[in-house]
Parts: sequence; C-alpha cells; structure tokens
Amino acid sequence: MPSILEFSGPLWFWKGPAPHYFVTVPAAECLDIKAAARLVTYGWGMIPVRVQMCQTGWTTSLFPKDGLYILPVKASVRRAENLAEGDVVTVQMALGR
Repeated sequence: MPSILEFSGPLWFWKGPAPHYFVTVPAAECLDIKAAARLVTYGWGMIPVRVQMCQTGWTTSLFPKDGLYILPVKASVRRAENLAEGDVVTVQMALGR
C-alpha cells in the first residue's frame, strides 16, 4: 500500500440527521485501503486518516459506504479553503493517526 494516497473528487452534501460534506474515495484507492483496513480500523469499518487538502491538514476517519469509503470534510476546512458543494478537490491522505 502506498504511504500517501492522492485522489480528486467532487465535494458532496449529505442531508441526513447530521448533515455533512464528503468526498468519495475512488474505487482503485479503496482497494488499497481495504487491504490495510484490518491493521488500522478501530471498529465499524472506520479507518483513521491524516488528510491534506490544499493548505489545510486534519485528522478524521473514513466511513464505509456502498463498497467504497467516504471522507468527511470539516466545516473549518471548507471555510479555510473556500469550498462549496460540487467543487472538485485534490486530497492527499495517509492511513492511521
């Protein structure tokens, strides 16, 4: 598994009971993550990650969804980088904390 995964994707909004913004990890990168998941997961399929998007870095966890993983993007990151729903972002990500 590469030490740093890099991918791009659109920022999307989920309107559920706890609304939030996400980027979906592409299928190819999800295969790498799934291969390492048992070594880093802390339960329920959650995968801790360190993320860099533009000039902002943070830690969070990937959520499994529909056979892929989704990356939550904090409000503070969206504000700092002036991001809105539909913007295509480039993500650099490392598994673990």
